[in-house]
Amino acid sequence: MAMSFSQTSEHEWKLDVCGYTCPHPQMYTKKALQKLASGDVLTLVFDNPSSGESIAAMCESEGNELFVRKEEGGSFVWKIRKY
Repeated sequence: MAMSFSQTSEHEWKLDVCGYTCPHPQMYTKKALQKLASGDVLTLVFDNPSSGESIAAMCESEGNELFVRKEEGGSFVWKIRKY
C-alpha cells in the first residue's frame, strides 16, 4: 500500500490511494487538489467505497467539479476539475 501522486500531462494529475481507508483517501485528495491550478484535472483512483461520499461532499462544498465516476475492477476512478 503506497499512495502515488503524479502529473500525467500538462494539466492532468493522478492520485492513487488504493488500499487506504477513511479518512485517508479524502485527506490525500484534499492535499492533492490544493497543489493543482484552477482548471487542472485530478484522476482519483481509490477502492474504499465509503470514501466516495466524503470525497463527493468535499468537492461540492469546495466548488470543484466531479465530472466522471467509473468503477473498474473493484476500484473507483473519478475525475475532478479544480475551480
